[in-house]
Amino acid sequence: MGSIGVRRTRPLVFWIATFAAITAVVILLREVLLPFVAGMALAYLFNPLASRIERLGVNRLVATLAIIAFVVALISIAMVLTVPVIVRELWYFGEHLPLYVRRVHTLATDPDRPWVSRIVGEGLNHTERSIGELTRMATSWFDTILRSLWSGGRALISIVSLGIVTPIVACYLLYDWDKMIATVDNWVPPAHRETVRMLAREVDKTISGFVRGQSFLCLVLAVYYAAALKLIGLEHGILVGVVAGLISFIPYLGALSGLVVSVCIAIAQFSPDWKPIWLVLAIFIVGQALADYVLAPNLVGRRVHLNPVWVMFALFAFGYLFGFVGLLVAVPLASAIGVLTRFSFRTYYASSLYASSATAATETEP
Repeated sequence: MGSIGVRRTRPLVFWIATFAAITAVVILLREVLLPFVAGMALAYLFNPLASRIERLGVNRLVATLAIIAFVVALISIAMVLTVPVIVRELWYFGEHLPLYVRRVHTLATDPDRPWVSRIVGEGLNHTERSIGELTRMATSWFDTILRSLWSGGRALISIVSLGIVTPIVACYLLYDWDKMIATVDNWVPPAHRETVRMLAREVDKTISGFVRGQSFLCLVLAVYYAAALKLIGLEHGILVGVVAGLISFIPYLGALSGLVVSVCIAIAQFSPDWKPIWLVLAIFIVGQALADYVLAPNLVGRRVHLNPVWVMFALFAFGYLFGFVGLLVAVPLASAIGVLTRFSFRTYYASSLYASSATAATETEP
């Protein structure tokens, strides 16, 4: 019995040690993993398209090069069109931030509107005195960060790696994707191969459904928020709307953060006219309802089985542990953990351990 127990324990020890080693390597190399993880993500996302083109008779290499070239061109055009607008909006927002704070402070201390002061809080009593200090601190902070990044060369290295290394990695992985999957499949013991394949298909369905659907959902919300806020004349409406839409992959964070920032800007810009402020509130309520009841069910689907709370926890946890790389791998890892957890419970419910426990409980009942 002792030797049998040792033989059964060895595989478990091996896999635990392997997982610990991989985790340690990822933590140590997280600063340089971004272009490789991004390239792997691109290869995974566009593998179905490459396979579909290949089935039409096109060479896999030609299909891969065409897809990567199209993606790089599309991203480049999008950056050329959007980055100058976003930078200009950020610069304008930074210049006018002290003015917005003064306006909100004046409104909050207006004796004719004591309810505003109670809502905003007593902390604004010290706002006017600290505006100049906060502005100087923020300017100095950003200047220090930018200088340290550029002097160390990290920003340049990151830009070069994302712009050059990522497409190369994506091209190689996309071209050899089927071979890599077949190689990994051969690593699995034959006795467990069908089970592992079933779990892999379920993980793939969850990840692909979430990522592809959520990406399009964020794009739709970014366009909606930016257009709606710009339409009512809100200053920096494009910037706030785009950011609120793009971070909507974190459930409710995009709508809440966009609402708070937009309402503050609207109060500073339009007060004492409250109609635009109510319009801002309506825009974000409609946007969240659109995301919850129209976009998410049709784009993401209810078969994904990813709870919003679990997604938020995974994003914050893996982002804290591994930085931006952790944000990229959070949803895939959360999907895999969810699939394995559900499989473990199904196995447990079908096992003799659960059956014997249920039988024992029935026998002890009076």
